[in-house]
Amino acid sequence: MASRRCFTMLRRARLSSVFLRHFTTTPNTITHHSSSSLLLPPLLRVFDSAKTASCFRHYHDGRPRGPLWRGKKLIGKEALFVIQGLKRFKDDHDKLHKFIKNHVLRLLKLDLIAVLTELERQEEVSLALTVFKVMQKQDWYIPDKYLYKDLIIALARAKKMDEVMEMWESMKKENLYPDSQTYTEVIRGFLKYGSPADAMNVYEDMKNSPDPPEELPFRILLKGLLPHPLLRNKVKQDFEEIFPDSSIYDPPQEIFGVR
Repeated sequence: MASRRCFTMLRRARLSSVFLRHFTTTPNTITHHSSSSLLLPPLLRVFDSAKTASCFRHYHDGRPRGPLWRGKKLIGKEALFVIQGLKRFKDDHDKLHKFIKNHVLRLLKLDLIAVLTELERQEEVSLALTVFKVMQKQDWYIPDKYLYKDLIIALARAKKMDEVMEMWESMKKENLYPDSQTYTEVIRGFLKYGSPADAMNVYEDMKNSPDPPEELPFRILLKGLLPHPLLRNKVKQDFEEIFPDSSIYDPPQEIFGVR
């Protein structure tokens, strides 16, 4: 018993000394970094440093930056109400006309542009065309090639080629010229629509444009005109003259129906 009591007292004394030494010693001075990234694991440290990286796309097609071009999150309540109403009455001409008179015409310029952009995003191209025609009648309306561009591209992707040509002629009357992307989408739309002759008319108009041509519209035509070798050869000759350093892939002659 005496030996056991002695052993217990020694163990308590050892533990108490360790405990006192832990709380009485002065810890080493820790040098703090200006940020807490040094305390993070290596993987989290990478993500912490990546927070400051810019995530914005640097490319744009020249349209003005700022509040004129609103995103979806910046659409006001009145604009959202108008979008919902237009979609609700789009199959009833009388109710749609009344709704436009009572609500659409009351919108401010920025809200009306936001409605047009959102309808194009939702592929409600017929309603977008209606809203654009309402905009053209406003006192503040100034011809803008970017408004035309977005609407024409949306119509072409929806294969509304008659409406595309209507906007095309309206654009010319207002002394505006399409850019390369607009030409590309309209040419692609006519080829998908099964109208290579109209695609060639747009192509001839593109050659007379004051802007320098780009390769993409030519390549779209060269691919879409495979069933029409005579038209394709004409485009190919123009391509080789304008872009002498670029190459063209010619498929086997069987594709043209030549044996």
